[in-house]
Amino acid sequence: MRKFLLAFFLAAVFVLSGCGAGFPFDEEEAAEVDYSRPQIMMIVTTERNRYEEVYTEAIWDVVLESGETFEAYLLGQIREFMQNLKIVNLLADKREMVLTSTEKDRLQTVADRYFDGLSEEEVSYMGLTRKEALALYQEYYRANKLVEELTSQVDLEVSDSEAKVITVRMIRMSDQKKAEETLERVSREGSDFAAVARETSEGDEVEFQLGRGETDQAVEAAAFALAVGEISPLIESGGQYYIIQCVNDYDAAATALRKTRLYEERKNQLFRQIYSQFEMGNMPAFSDEVWSDLYFASGDPRPQVNFFELYQEAFGD
Repeated sequence: MRKFLLAFFLAAVFVLSGCGAGFPFDEEEAAEVDYSRPQIMMIVTTERNRYEEVYTEAIWDVVLESGETFEAYLLGQIREFMQNLKIVNLLADKREMVLTSTEKDRLQTVADRYFDGLSEEEVSYMGLTRKEALALYQEYYRANKLVEELTSQVDLEVSDSEAKVITVRMIRMSDQKKAEETLERVSREGSDFAAVARETSEGDEVEFQLGRGETDQAVEAAAFALAVGEISPLIESGGQYYIIQCVNDYDAAATALRKTRLYEERKNQLFRQIYSQFEMGNMPAFSDEVWSDLYFASGDPRPQVNFFELYQEAFGD
């Protein structure tokens, strides 16, 4: 499941201190709502194809540590996804969110592209109508729109300093004397730090990118204090000894990517708290009947239209 729904719904719950104030919600009885089986099949067939392309049909019989098959696990994940999607739409209803005529037209185009990409046999297999396809795309769009609206009210800016990514080479050793000898060796004029690192380091990698908050604090401080080509003094932390060489003290492309990722994480953290407040008293009651007879039979049609890809082509990430 793509876009914010994977990043948000299936991620761990985070709490952003101080956020969420100003969003009080009244608890209500569980809403008697559900998606139709054809709408569920729009997501099921998309995810089924995605896994079978990589793992073949054999994936569905794989038994996980929990004792359930991968088929049962994936269907459970899809059910959770759709329950969360419904909760976000109930929150959108509470905030009286409406779609503009332009948004409705664009969503109709996407829904038509999805429906027209199905054969008659596939439409019959899914039991889908254009109206149901449009309704699901509208709910998915409203959920994404709500995330943007609620999180735009808070300053989530990520500074270049926070997002900065550098490239380093690192030697890690557990013996202090050997580490001191290695530092002396790499400090000699003309020494090849990379070659010495590959020869002596006990770490799995000797060259890698590093962002703030991704490693031991002492190692991070030493690494980010270096200019290109500089070598750190010996660093002791947790019984291990480190020697670091700076290869690139500012990777612009990697920093830009990390900045985007950190921004999305902050946005998801904020929305998760708002969502959790609302969810406590508004959990929809989903019927077991629709889900009880869902399974992947080898002879079933294989609709190739992808619900999420069509959405992303129309609205982007």
